[in-house]
Amino acid sequence: MCGIVGYIGKRNALPIVIDGLRALEYRGYDSAGVALWDGAKIRFEKAAGRVSALESRLSRKSTLWNGKSAIAHTRWATHGKPSDRNAHPHADCQGGIFVVHNGIIENYAELREALIREGHSFLSETDTEVLAHLFERPFLSSGKIFLEDAVLEGLRHVDGTFGIAVISKHDPEKIVVARRGSPIILGVGDEEYLVASDASAIVGVTKNVVYLHDNEAAVLAPSQMQIFNLSKKAIQKSVDKIDWDISQAQKGGFDHFMQKEIFEGPSALENVFLGRLIDPPTGGGSAKLGGIVAVRDRLLRAKKIIISACGTSYYAGLVGKHYFEEFAKIPASVEYASEFRYSNPVIDSDTAAIFISQSGETADTLEALREAKKRGALALGIVNVVGSTIARESDAGVYNHAGPEIGVASTKAFVSQLGALALLALFLGRERGAVSDVLGQKLVRELKAMPAKMKRVLSGDAEIKKLAEKYLKYKNFLYLGRKYQFPVALEGALKLKEISYRHAEGYASGEMKHGPIALIDENFPTVALAPKDPVYEKILSNIQEIKARNGRVLAVATEGDAKIGKLADDVIFIPQTLEMLTPLLSVIPLQLFAYHTAVLLGLDVDKPRNLAKSVTVE
Repeated sequence: MCGIVGYIGKRNALPIVIDGLRALEYRGYDSAGVALWDGAKIRFEKAAGRVSALESRLSRKSTLWNGKSAIAHTRWATHGKPSDRNAHPHADCQGGIFVVHNGIIENYAELREALIREGHSFLSETDTEVLAHLFERPFLSSGKIFLEDAVLEGLRHVDGTFGIAVISKHDPEKIVVARRGSPIILGVGDEEYLVASDASAIVGVTKNVVYLHDNEAAVLAPSQMQIFNLSKKAIQKSVDKIDWDISQAQKGGFDHFMQKEIFEGPSALENVFLGRLIDPPTGGGSAKLGGIVAVRDRLLRAKKIIISACGTSYYAGLVGKHYFEEFAKIPASVEYASEFRYSNPVIDSDTAAIFISQSGETADTLEALREAKKRGALALGIVNVVGSTIARESDAGVYNHAGPEIGVASTKAFVSQLGALALLALFLGRERGAVSDVLGQKLVRELKAMPAKMKRVLSGDAEIKKLAEKYLKYKNFLYLGRKYQFPVALEGALKLKEISYRHAEGYASGEMKHGPIALIDENFPTVALAPKDPVYEKILSNIQEIKARNGRVLAVATEGDAKIGKLADDVIFIPQTLEMLTPLLSVIPLQLFAYHTAVLLGLDVDKPRNLAKSVTVE
């Protein structure tokens, strides 16, 4: 939520931070702004709307901005509606200190009142502005103070979360950075440094990065970088390398990032399987997961599994619950991370808790992880972003390796999360003796075949677009599925809601008669997930009940199923596979259906209203 980028070095900073803002816009797009030190003064500009609105204003400036350091921000509104005055950067009373901030200052109201009593005046409705005034205070009492000392002094009074970058005319040859609960990455170049909320804003300049941890700060100057804790004790940090290229964060010929990322689903699944599937000529197939070797014995001793996540990751967890119970024979439950630590969960050292997050920075999921560890559970992470906070704070885990996902509505990350969960269930099933040699080999063979089968589903994209046109007039949808398909129904409904703003409900098929059937008529179509599996006949009965009430049905069914064609109004076919793996195939038509619906409605698919990619505040 919100994007920060900053640059200091030997080049003109403005084009670099503007490029960074474009790369970060999926994190927030209510407003944008920039502050630049030009060698004599700090110039700044901000604008409500997209980064393009900021660029338009900058292009109308009478003189070209040129400076060696700048900070910039793209906002997703929390405190204060989207507007020019609420856009970042925010400044102190004298316009000498500028701050960009991600996170929430929980005690901002008290701080604001105290600062007003001291004579400070405020221009915005945001919580962030109190930071600029807090950092100003030491300069008012002493002109001879380093910017980092002023920042550290100000942060002593702050409760809440922050990722910040600060520049000041009082100490202009540096950018001061700090973090608590909101991600910050430092880019290390050749006599130049960057700061950003995530790697997408850095990778075009350098692949060398340092991950700032909670309660750490840094001073970036043209020739050096210093890192220390909030008590200013120096910290030595290693430099890591980003393992993907800038081209992976570009559209690559597709109209939208979401479209590209749906079509990247097969390669995302191949990447999560790479080097992890064991298929010996003799004996049973299994999975090799280097990320959990250190906790193997403790994991095998676990008496139950709790999965915690938010949004799409939560629905992946619902599929994972079936995996663990069916193939590892271990009780599993799934909890919303946003509710987890408030529910007084019954967990202990015999619990393995799995936390799923694409970004690895989801605030609710991170707090759930910390609560589980506090109670003694083994904490495992399934995340996509290497070096993210959840990855670092987990006891062990599995990386998705799906590559950057820019579209706000998650698609390929969902597929890769299912792949990671399947690997973990296969590993546990084999190690616990619950999966036989024959079944292990069968699972491995079918997992290897999945990317090719997914491509077959994607080849029907044009037909799915036609179906989206056919159903475009409807504003309400019911999505139904049983067992493995119930989470897919939830995910399909979520995708349609997220990007097309159509009302959609995901339901367990057996629950239809307990209320939702009252909604069914000729204007309320149903998307029915009906692959050939052990509950196939049950979903057929549900479809018949819908048709008896004049409801239209769009079904997702297995290739060769002649019976479904006689019941449903329209059918999208997917290849036959093992029951546990059908979600990897059945979710793709729902992703494409939502995508085409939104495009046909003329909506911004990659940046749906009110949503941001990474939710890094509770």
